[in-house]
Amino acid sequence: MLEPSEKKLTDEDQAKVDRYLQSGINSVERKPFRPWVLLFGLIALLTLLSLLSLYIAQSKGVV
Repeated sequence: MLEPSEKKLTDEDQAKVDRYLQSGINSVERKPFRPWVLLFGLIALLTLLSLLSLYIAQSKGVV
């Protein structure tokens, strides 16, 4: 842990960093993460790929 006398930035540089972080230049509004939508999407994709592979196997006479 840093001692108070061992600052990495000068007060002027820290003020610049604080102004930049408060400016909101890189802030992006995002929709909330919905894990259930992701889970259902993955299940739907896997089901679709499984059905596609079964169709291909049946059309080639493997199954």
